[in-house]
Amino acid sequence: MAGSGEITYPLGAQPAGAPEPPPYSARLLIGCPDRPGIVAAVSGFLFEQGANIVSSHQYSSDAVGGRFFLRTEFVMDGMPERAAELEQSFAAQVGGRFQMDFEIRRYGERQRMAILVSRYDHCLVDLLWRWRRGELEAEIVAVVSNHDDLRAEVEPAGVTYHHVPVEQGRKPEAEQAMLDLLRGEVDVVVLARYMQILSGDFLERLGVPVINIHHSFLPAFAGADPYRRARERGVKLIGATAHYVTAELDGGPIIEQDVERVQHSQSATELERVGRDIERVVLARAVALHLDDRVIVDGARTIVFQG
Repeated sequence: MAGSGEITYPLGAQPAGAPEPPPYSARLLIGCPDRPGIVAAVSGFLFEQGANIVSSHQYSSDAVGGRFFLRTEFVMDGMPERAAELEQSFAAQVGGRFQMDFEIRRYGERQRMAILVSRYDHCLVDLLWRWRRGELEAEIVAVVSNHDDLRAEVEPAGVTYHHVPVEQGRKPEAEQAMLDLLRGEVDVVVLARYMQILSGDFLERLGVPVINIHHSFLPAFAGADPYRRARERGVKLIGATAHYVTAELDGGPIIEQDVERVQHSQSATELERVGRDIERVVLARAVALHLDDRVIVDGARTIVFQG
């Protein structure tokens, strides 16, 4: 970027072999009560700061009395050094006036992510594979499991593995041990088939978003053993749902879903095999959308800005 000590080139004039410039300098995420003038105020502020908007998505839940959501990316000289100053100025000039919840995330700012898992490995291994390929904008700082089975899958990837058993009648102690490991150290937690219900107290004290993959197309077949129940019901489609975790079992805001057509002749085991493929893809999509700041929670649902 100009002003950062790096050489810049006109668009389309980069010499062969030169590193590509960052596609943006920062993202601005906004949620606020909807009213006229929001877009003009935001774009005017960025213009006055010398920023150029390169991507923008917006949505209003209702033009009268609804909420307004915006995700925009912009290029601006002097980043990331100017980030703190920019955030303070935006809060004073725009954010307070429109009662905005907002966040500015700099390019290259990677979220710290922990994965919780039990014995099923398909979602965990898929996330590790995508992370090592650079497909997830995160640093996986830890994998925590109530079993020791998957250590050999994790440690060769250079990720610390923590075994925190959940003994019968001692779940509060296990949750406290996980809080000691994670609180203040992570920005998001992913449940990659973690087969324990997290308490509302744990979620509140952890204080970061938690993403779960449920092996069913919610709200159908919430809870345990959905493939068996789906077969008994004679469904023609099975699916998986990635959602944010709340105190309500499998009731949090949905981020991503997908389905696959099945036949009456398939056993519950065969349905589960099909479902595992859906689960890992749906979870990976949801995690990528969250890390890319494309998901904004609006009450019991989410606003997801695609592409």
